[in-house]
Amino acid sequence: MLNTYQAGRHFLQIPGPTNVPDRILHAMAKPTMDHRGPEFGRMARDILEGLKPIFKCAGPVIVYPSSGTGAWEAALSNTLQPGDKVLMFETGHFATLWHEMATRLGLDAQFVPGDWRHGVDPEVVEKTLAEDRAHTIKAVCCVHNETSTGVTSRIGEVRKAMDRAKHPALLFVDTISSLASLDYRHDEWGVDVTVACSQKGLMLPPGLGFNALSEKAIKVAEKGGFPRSYWRWEAMLNPNKTGYFPYTPATNLLYGLREAIAMLTEEGMENVFARHARHGEATRRAVRAWGLEIQCLDEREYSGVLTAVRLPDGHNADAFRKVVLENFNMSLGNGLSKLQGKVFRIGHLGDFNDLSLCGTLAGVEMGLGLAGVPHNKGGIQAAMDYLQKE
Repeated sequence: MLNTYQAGRHFLQIPGPTNVPDRILHAMAKPTMDHRGPEFGRMARDILEGLKPIFKCAGPVIVYPSSGTGAWEAALSNTLQPGDKVLMFETGHFATLWHEMATRLGLDAQFVPGDWRHGVDPEVVEKTLAEDRAHTIKAVCCVHNETSTGVTSRIGEVRKAMDRAKHPALLFVDTISSLASLDYRHDEWGVDVTVACSQKGLMLPPGLGFNALSEKAIKVAEKGGFPRSYWRWEAMLNPNKTGYFPYTPATNLLYGLREAIAMLTEEGMENVFARHARHGEATRRAVRAWGLEIQCLDEREYSGVLTAVRLPDGHNADAFRKVVLENFNMSLGNGLSKLQGKVFRIGHLGDFNDLSLCGTLAGVEMGLGLAGVPHNKGGIQAAMDYLQKE
């Protein structure tokens, strides 16, 4: 008899959207309230204030009903004008998409080529900006954690490079897959616009985009920018002071965001960062034990959010992922654009613990065997040995 049902919960081990915890699901199931009423205003003020420790910023955080892509566009359109030069870096698929957006908007986007195995090079940042004596470059755009490769750029070092070059360019950072998972410091690192979204470390479904703003970015936006309406920061900032929005907000997602902030606060952000770093290291130990190759080549740039794993030549990563899904009801991330069929991605972020990781790695190891991928046994044991010591 044909079995069309797989018992147990689906393992969603892609690097986002992540598993949504029951606490957040229950919070989102509450009846929608009046978004012009006093209860909503109190809730929104608490949320907007509660986001600041997550971004590590003192300034405002704008919340859009949007994807992270919308938050990208908001960052560019509020601060830049058609023809402005921006410096961007090819660290992977999502950095490439951001560059494509900038080009479509009419920006002069200088794209530093990369190998998709390294992050933004601070030395290149310093050299490029130092050579720009006329200060024609208006912004430097970096992806903090490149979701397609498992490479984390060293944003603090990028800021130091900009300071050494004594260049006034704005610094934009995409934290779509790193916020609330990896150590991130908007104010300390001198970031002008931090871009983020809801469906990764914040543990929510897709649907919310974020811009955390510096005072410098706000002043630049007041003087110009692209023609804009929906993305206009000024339209959000004044109503937000009293807890309201210029248009209908995503009320039930905000319920979930309030609960996510509470959960992160209860765990403590430093503990959140340590947990993700620990799971990243355990995963990499498993990969090495299997005899497979990690996509990221610089150990300073290893990600605690995900690990991208290269398969040997002659073995297709998508075929392997299909075996894992059909046999173990587990989704792994696919290789994107240049990496299609070459890598699979293990997400280890969000609402995730040691047993979640061990189950994930067990599915990978069994899948490697079923798919006929050459590997050594013992990856799960290597991860467990590390987890038990830490």
